[in-house]
Parts: sequence; structure tokens; C-alpha cells
Amino acid sequence: MARNKPTAGIVLAAGMSSRFGGPKQLLELGGKSVLEWTLNACMDSKIERIYLILGYKHQQILETLSEKVRHPRLNIIVNRNYRKGQSASLQAGILEIRDTFPSVMFILGDQPLVDSPTINHLLECFWASEKNICVPFYKNKRGNPTIFSAMFYDKLSSIKGDIGARGIIEDHPDQVLRVAVKRSSFFHDIDTQKDFEKAQSLIKYPG
Repeated sequence: MARNKPTAGIVLAAGMSSRFGGPKQLLELGGKSVLEWTLNACMDSKIERIYLILGYKHQQILETLSEKVRHPRLNIIVNRNYRKGQSASLQAGILEIRDTFPSVMFILGDQPLVDSPTINHLLECFWASEKNICVPFYKNKRGNPTIFSAMFYDKLSSIKGDIGARGIIEDHPDQVLRVAVKRSSFFHDIDTQKDFEKAQSLIKYPG
């Protein structure tokens, strides 16, 4: 078996979406919600099991996802501490997978242009490497999703606030596998109305 395989996927979708006045995960984009685009990419990939971390308006999101929540590779985790920021969701996910999976990929729930072929490329590069962190890059710009081996589970579990795992990546450059991706839109996440409008155009005209 390849090193650090299989890999769990943790989809971070617990945020409050304060700029949108409601869950941005449910914004409609090309006939599907933003979160559905992300989940579909994960479900079509080589991620072994997907852990969807919800928090704010989680019941509304679950109702909208309907039958998708019964997917055999999907687990739902409700993070009651979502107001503490992204770190609380990281911790909830790591607690769930740390004794079962030798590695984990973190995927943002507001990154609808993520696609399964690129997820698989990241996984395959990581599995074949001796590194313990995998980060995608487009022309020197770092993005998500990122992968960590179990070596970093304790550090991931001790993060505070809303900064995610950025500090761990920056503190361990010797452990980072840089993988080039082919298009900048792969990184596009939705934080503002302008981001959403750009995503609408990119869904129609990917590239």
C-alpha cells in the first residue's frame, strides 16, 4: 500500500457567512448549491471517506442537501463551537479520523470549482512522496485543498482561531510537497458577492 494511504477528506462548511446574511454554502450556482459542487468533486474522487463539518444553520443545509447526506462515503459532523473559527472545525474533523486514517485532505466548502481529477492528482502525488504536507500551487500562489499526514494531527488539533493550518505549512517548509495545478479557478473561494459573481462566470466558462 502507498505511504499515507488511504486519505480522509474533511470538508469545512461550518462558517457563519456573515457577508451574505445566510449560509453561502447554499447559494445556487449553475443549478446546484456551492456546497454541492464541492461535495460532488469529493465523492467522485479517490478520497476514502468524506467528513462534512457543519455548524451555522446546519439543519437548513442538511435539508437542502436532501438525499446526498445518505451517501455511503459521507459522514456529517456538527461543530457546535463554529463561532470559534475554522480551527474548531479542524479539531472536530481530526478527532473523528485520527485513529483510522494516516492522512487527511482539508477542502473548503465554499470552493465550488474544485474538481475530482485535480483532487486525485494531489492525492497521487502525495501518496508517492516522502513529504508529510501537500499543497497545490498555481504560478507561485498557494491554495487549497491541502493534505497532511498523521505526523501533524497533534499540531492541527492545537490550532486556535480562524487561521486554519497556514501556520503549520509555513513552519515546516521541508515537509511541504508543492504540486502545480493547471488553472487558477481551482482555488476560487466565495467570501464576497463579487467572488460569487466571478464563480458564476467561471462555472459557465471554466478555465
